[in-house]
Amino acid sequence: MNTIHTLAILAPLMLAATCALASTPVAPGISVAPWGTVDGKDVHLWTMKNSNGMEAQVTDYGTILVALKVPDAKRGLTDVVLGRSSVADYVARTQYFGCTAGRCANRIAGGKFTLDGVTSTLATNNGPNHLHGGVKGFDKVMWTGVASITEEGPCVTFTYRSVDGEEGYPGNVDAKVVYTITDANELKVDMYATTDKATPVNLAHHSYWNLAGHGSGSALEHTLMLPAAQYTPVDATLITTGEIKPVAGTPLDFTTTKVIGKDFAQLPPVKEDPGGYDHNFVLDRKVVKGSLWLSAVLCDPKSGCTMEVWSNQSGIQFYSGNFLDGVPGKDGAVYAKNSAVCLETQMFPDAINKRGVAGWPDVVLKPGATYEHHMVHAFSTTPTK
Repeated sequence: MNTIHTLAILAPLMLAATCALASTPVAPGISVAPWGTVDGKDVHLWTMKNSNGMEAQVTDYGTILVALKVPDAKRGLTDVVLGRSSVADYVARTQYFGCTAGRCANRIAGGKFTLDGVTSTLATNNGPNHLHGGVKGFDKVMWTGVASITEEGPCVTFTYRSVDGEEGYPGNVDAKVVYTITDANELKVDMYATTDKATPVNLAHHSYWNLAGHGSGSALEHTLMLPAAQYTPVDATLITTGEIKPVAGTPLDFTTTKVIGKDFAQLPPVKEDPGGYDHNFVLDRKVVKGSLWLSAVLCDPKSGCTMEVWSNQSGIQFYSGNFLDGVPGKDGAVYAKNSAVCLETQMFPDAINKRGVAGWPDVVLKPGATYEHHMVHAFSTTPTK
């Protein structure tokens, strides 16, 4: 028997009948099953379901979101995140599908930073720069997972201790990532960290989204709105220059809803860069709900599926899947260039080397403080012809 443990809520009798269609409520719950081994440790796969049938699968290897099946306009479920078929596939080639990127997401110039007079040297795993926590960042380690049912819905809490000196970073960091699915068809991701020594912390969730389905082809016909009138320019190695510039008059202007591929020709390949979007946008924070602000609205007009992203972060990295090159995926899918997009809420890239620059967030976490990154991915559908 694959399932080794199950948690479930007893729903009212009128809701108890299970059904694959999103129109019939079901009893929310969680199950967990073995999913191979990594570094001699057992890997697990948790499956969470809400009362609408929405389903999320997460694993303790890298806290990866393996699958997210959301209600679609045809009263079925569509898996909207790219992923691999097994944990062995993720180890062989991660592509950062669905993971937590850290201890410091995105790029750090030259793989170096100086903090409190001490220079730390990190791996340069992206040309001359450090990317997403290094050779074995948070996406490639085993976390400890615990399932529970909360008032908001089923959730899995992952914890990991990153020891002093891991990947060159100072301090022992205790990190926590919580995945929750709600009956409002939301995927909530909450990230926390504490440290015993000052260190940069900037975690990001790195799912690749295709709202028509993970194996449906190009996502360039999706529409996108980013409430961001400014962005942070980069140099030839994709390191932020320290400037903050307006998006007006550039192909980066998504302040009104726009087809992603509309201005794609203005971002052509250059040398080893395949071209396309891979930029950090400065969020306006004008549309607020509670402690979060609207960070992105992604829509697939053909399927009628819309995803709103809300967060408490200063920036969002929009990446158009430029380096996808025929990666074998789930269910026999093959992921070609631009077959999905990433919308990574975050603090600005290389902010550790921009401390004191006007308009830039401080990514240094100090003892006694708690890093908190909250985001909500809210899904809805509209009828299609």
